Amino acid sequence: MKLVQVHKAEKINSETFINSYMKPRLPIILKDFVHPESPALKKWDYDYFKKIAGDQKVNIYGAELESLDKVASKPIAQTTFSEYLDLIDSTPTENRLFLFNLLNLKPELKSDILYNDVTNGKILKWLPFMFFGGQGSATRNHIDIDMSHVFITQFRGIKRIWLFPWEQSDLMYKLPYNFHSLPNIKEPDYRRYPALLYLDGYEAVLHPGETLYIPSGWWHYIQYETEGYSVSVRALPFSILEKWRDSRT
Repeated sequence: MKLVQVHKAEKINSETFINSYMKPRLPIILKDFVHPESPALKKWDYDYFKKIAGDQKVNIYGAELESLDKVASKPIAQTTFSEYLDLIDSTPTENRLFLFNLLNLKPELKSDILYNDVTNGKILKWLPFMFFGGQGSATRNHIDIDMSHVFITQFRGIKRIWLFPWEQSDLMYKLPYNFHSLPNIKEPDYRRYPALLYLDGYEAVLHPGETLYIPSGWWHYIQYETEGYSVSVRALPFSILEKWRDSRT
């Protein structure tokens, strides 16, 4: 398996982004996709979240290594949002939140994010997703079933993301009728999964304020180097080829 670092850039105009990255489907880290004057970058923190939604019940998910051969992971516990934030802020833990979207629970928070939309209006700004995880947590290597283009912005902490193009799907040992891969890609067993030796991918290390563009159909494995949270927005597939790939997942 080979990984090269994703290029970082800022002040890219729409024409350059669409023609050089979106259409050819190449990842890039954008340093100013979220405007630096966005209120979210200044007022959002754990104390603020606990104040506005601390009593909300949340499902806790554990290490995904235990469910690599399963269609979906099951929650391991339930607690309050406030207690979960205290946990990840105080100690490394593989515990993370899944399908808890604070931006849907408190939709007024969406206006705290100002975007430099380099897609000429293709971004679904009204449909953001929010993700929380403890230091050491990770998500399984997967593709997004809707084949959207994804822009994931780190707001707190550091994430390390490995990316692989859709064309390498035959090397991934995909779980049948699903969109996850079976191997532990962080510590691959090359004897059991020899095709992993031939993977050529990218590595992106995201810091607060930076946004990773994940092209439609690309595999991605997300690791929390520290505790933290991020927000993603999507742009729907717009080419016939991308939609055809969607029908094959």
